[in-house]
Amino acid sequence: MTRTIMVVDDDSDIILSVQEGFDDLNSEYKIMGVESGEECIKFLKNDQIPDAILLDIMMPEMSGWEVYDRLKENMDWENIPIVFLTARTDRVAVNAGNFLGADYIEKPFEITYLKNRLDLILNNIKKK
Repeated sequence: MTRTIMVVDDDSDIILSVQEGFDDLNSEYKIMGVESGEECIKFLKNDQIPDAILLDIMMPEMSGWEVYDRLKENMDWENIPIVFLTARTDRVAVNAGNFLGADYIEKPFEITYLKNRLDLILNNIKKK
């Protein structure tokens, strides 16, 4: 079964790294990349609902925190697991990200670590 992961990051190199990394791992994940919070919301409004979202925090116009808030305000999107994937490593961000999201992963990251974390999150949801 193929699962769709939306990567929301204003750095296209991060999106490409995740896509190529998952392709190299021959994973069952399809990676959908969007470069802004606005684009993320637009896809969701068009019923392109992923199994999980990898969300950067530091983005122009709409931060990852703002995207998170918008997702949680909508009943159709509120249960999508959010994994914060960010270069922000200060204690406030780490604590908030771990509390709010399904996971918090700092950049740079190892692709196998990222895949393993997603596997755990999505397999735990399936068991419920």
